Amino acid sequence: MSQATAVFLGAIAGATIFLGLPVARLHGLPKAVQGFLNAFATGILVFLLWDILSHAGTPVEEALVGFRTDARVGPFAFMVAIFALGIAAGLLGLVYFNRALFGRLKHGAHSPSPQSLSLAIATGLGLHNLSEGLAIGQSAHTGAIAFAGVLVVGFALHNITEGFGIAAPMTMEPKPASWTFLGLAGLIGGGPTFVGTWIGYLASSNYFYVAFLAIAAGALLYVVNELFNVGRRLSTPPAFAWGMLLGFLTAYSTDLALTFVSA
Repeated sequence: MSQATAVFLGAIAGATIFLGLPVARLHGLPKAVQGFLNAFATGILVFLLWDILSHAGTPVEEALVGFRTDARVGPFAFMVAIFALGIAAGLLGLVYFNRALFGRLKHGAHSPSPQSLSLAIATGLGLHNLSEGLAIGQSAHTGAIAFAGVLVVGFALHNITEGFGIAAPMTMEPKPASWTFLGLAGLIGGGPTFVGTWIGYLASSNYFYVAFLAIAAGALLYVVNELFNVGRRLSTPPAFAWGMLLGFLTAYSTDLALTFVSA
C-alpha cells in the first residue's frame, strides 16, 4: 500500500468523528436530559481511559520482561519515564492551562465552560487518535494491507462515539454550538488520525506510541474529573450511574466489534 493511500484511509478513519458532533446543536434540553447526555459521555470517556491505559501499558510490561530476562534496565527505565511523564503532561498541562485561561486561582472556584470542556475532550481524544493513526500507518508500511483496512473500519466506528463525547457538554449551552466551533473540535479530535498515519508509515517507535497514549490518558483523567463534577450538579446518583453505564457499554461494544473483525 502506498503512503498516499494509507494517509487517505487514516483521514477517513478520523473524519467519522464529525458524525457524532451534531449532537452539540441540541439546546434548551431539560436538565434531566442534559444530565443523561453528560453521564453517557462520561461512560464513553471512562472506557477510553481504561482502553488507552491498557494499550500504553503493554510496551512497558514487555520492557519489564526484557529487563528480567536480559537484565537491561535502560529500555525499561526509559519506557516507565515516558509513561509517567506523559500522564503528568496530559493531566497537569490541562490543569494549569485551564487555570491560566480562566483564572481558577482557588480550588473549586468554578468549572470550565461547556465549550472549553469540549475542546479539552477533543484534545485528549486527538492524542489518542494520533496513536491509532500510528497503528494504521505502521500496518500499511509493513505490508499488512488487510489488517490496516480492518483498523481503518474499526477506528472509524469507534470515532463516532468519540464525536458524541466531544459534543455532549455543549448541550448545556443556552445557544446551539456553531458549525465553525464543531469543525474546529472535529479537526482537533479527528485530524491527528491523519497525521499519525503519515508518521506511522515513515517510522515505527514504541516510545512515541507510549508517549502519545500516556499524554492522552492524562488529559482524559482531567476531563473525566470535570464531567463527574458537572454530573453531580445535573443528575441524581442513580441517574448518573445508569447514563454512565450505558455510555461505557456503548463504547465497549464498538471496541468488541473492532476486536472481532481484527481476529
